[in-house]
Amino acid sequence: MFALLISASILILAAATFNKVGKTDVAELQQVHSFLAPLLGSAMAPTLFGIALLCCGFNSAVTATLAGQIVMDGFLKLRLPPWARRLITRSIAIIPAAIVTIWYGHSGTAKLLIFSQVILSLQLSFAVVPLVMFTADRRKMGELIAPR
Repeated sequence: MFALLISASILILAAATFNKVGKTDVAELQQVHSFLAPLLGSAMAPTLFGIALLCCGFNSAVTATLAGQIVMDGFLKLRLPPWARRLITRSIAIIPAAIVTIWYGHSGTAKLLIFSQVILSLQLSFAVVPLVMFTADRRKMGELIAPR
């Protein structure tokens, strides 16, 4: 819910701000960042926008990492020391982004961001539906079953 709140806030802020002044040609995050201060009349607006984006990205990374750890430990029965499990799941999340950033620079990072959002939106149901099914199964969850 926290990620949804931040993402919705970012979208609503940008849409309302740019719609108000008729700026409909904004296509990149860099444009959003540079247009916010003059349009909102505050030098803090771009900084707060950046912080919101960082929070959203951090929340997504933490959620994905924790999900990976749970899948490795609980469902795949891969018993690893906690430090090794964290290293593997965080490396899977960070290494591809670092490679693209180093190899392709700024333009590659922007394309990776768009691509990752498309993939995340497509795979979300494949993560949420089994999660709801598993947590609603009394045989798997015992007394910790999720309420209907």
